[in-house]
Amino acid sequence: MNIADEIQRLHDLHQSGALTDAEFAQAKAKLLGSQTSGNPDQTLDQTLNQLNKFRRSKSDQWLGGICGGLGKFTGLESWVWRLLFVLFTFYFGFGLLAYVLAWIFVPEEA
Repeated sequence: MNIADEIQRLHDLHQSGALTDAEFAQAKAKLLGSQTSGNPDQTLDQTLNQLNKFRRSKSDQWLGGICGGLGKFTGLESWVWRLLFVLFTFYFGFGLLAYVLAWIFVPEEA
């Protein structure tokens, strides 16, 4: 179903009285807003805004709070991130470097 069909369906619901003016406006704005999310510039802006919310944890930390912050940011447990950093350090050699750089550049939560 394309955007025009969806808007027509919303209009029909509004005309039949199933949607109030406010509900119709909100649904239309949401529908049109979801169509602009395909724009690469807006997608990049949304991704950067999400990334700017990443902070080092004060409450869940062993060293610098990076894994605790990654746990809060991604929804994974912090021990999973700790394990990944250890594995990347031993197998690939850059886990410790990535952790130290993140410790330096990622701000601590307020």
